[in-house]
Amino acid sequence: MAVERTFVMIKPDAVQRGIVGDIISRFEKKGIKLVAMKLVSVDRDLAEKHYGIHKGKAFFEPTVSYIISSPVVAMVLEGQNAISMVRDMMGKTNPQEANMGTIRGDFGQFIGRNIVHGSDGADTAEFEINLWFKPEEISKYKRIDEEWLTE
Repeated sequence: MAVERTFVMIKPDAVQRGIVGDIISRFEKKGIKLVAMKLVSVDRDLAEKHYGIHKGKAFFEPTVSYIISSPVVAMVLEGQNAISMVRDMMGKTNPQEANMGTIRGDFGQFIGRNIVHGSDGADTAEFEINLWFKPEEISKYKRIDEEWLTE
């Protein structure tokens, strides 16, 4: 199993509802290491770069407008197979289809307000981490429980 880094954004609906701590706690309890985090008031340029792959699609403009409407929490998480693990923990994109026990299944109501974003692969994670964070903003450290979480 490879140690990976992934990008996670806690979206405006979660920030406004005051459930940021609940979401972060789930990742920490799973043993995924938080290596960078910041509260960001996203400007249009950053939002358009982040969602650039969707430019021209019907949901592009509403999504950009939503992301710039309120602060988000941007994070870099690290761990064994972190990308797939985080995606599994988030649940399906549409909260109405997400299993209970997942972040979107427990906290989301509909696709336009689905609580959280996570990178969908290694290339996307690298792009998103570099878009949102400078290298010096990402910490390198060893958690005291790491030896108990991996073989």
